[in-house]
Amino acid sequence: MNELMIEASGLSRRFGTTDVLTSVDLAIPRGTVVGLLGTNGCGKSTLIKCLLGLLRVSGGTARMFDEDPWDLSGAAKARLGYVPQDVKLYPWMTVTQVISYTAAFYPTWDFALTEHLVQQWDLPRDRRAGPLSPGQIQKLGLILALGHRPELLILDEPVASLDPVARREFLKSLLEVTQDEKHTVLFSTHITSDLERVASHVAILKQGKVELFEDLDTVKDRIKRLRISAIEPLPRSFAVEGALRTEIEGRVALVAATNVSEQMVSDLRARWQAEVTVEDLNLEEIFLELHR
Repeated sequence: MNELMIEASGLSRRFGTTDVLTSVDLAIPRGTVVGLLGTNGCGKSTLIKCLLGLLRVSGGTARMFDEDPWDLSGAAKARLGYVPQDVKLYPWMTVTQVISYTAAFYPTWDFALTEHLVQQWDLPRDRRAGPLSPGQIQKLGLILALGHRPELLILDEPVASLDPVARREFLKSLLEVTQDEKHTVLFSTHITSDLERVASHVAILKQGKVELFEDLDTVKDRIKRLRISAIEPLPRSFAVEGALRTEIEGRVALVAATNVSEQMVSDLRARWQAEVTVEDLNLEEIFLELHR
């Protein structure tokens, strides 16, 4: 069995009387790139902070490198990279000074990698961090997180302030860092097209729980849209097993369903004397269907 880098069991977190996370179960093995999806306010950042030990869980357990995140050892922290939504830097330091200061904490710092990224992302080495644009600060935060080539990289909306060109460059760099399958990434994002480029797995957070955690290719193979055109008007009671959404208009039905199989399609054709077309869905469409 693959080594688990992150494990949560029954994890809950409340603020006052408000339950944000109610019962999160999640097990992320080494070598996976996991995209964490959810609507705004669903608790993605709260979950990440609980997994990092930045927030104490209200119930259940969290483990990182098989340690309690609330009391993570120095050796474990050296294996971890993290970029929050709001990157905080010493504003009086230049870009070069910020990188050198951070590098001093890591004996394994890869100066060649950080120099390459500074050049690639066109960061002004001699400019102080304070006046940098939000996009430049985000880039610098990513460089600081990648510089020691962490075994586990956790990113909370890592590309929210980046333009499309910079986002693509970051994703390329992320793929280069993780291509040996020894590195693990968990990143929260609302840009599903970015996730599809790099993620091996997807976790969907809904109503305080992880509703789905699965290999991305498996999710896309399993959830499809069916266009059904029968020779007679379909009854209002028409139903398909595993349907997430069903729309009926006379002889035509549009159905988004889980666990679509050749047998299911064959049965629908025979039972309703219908033409059935199976359509692939991209990740954004799957996410929307699961949240309807």
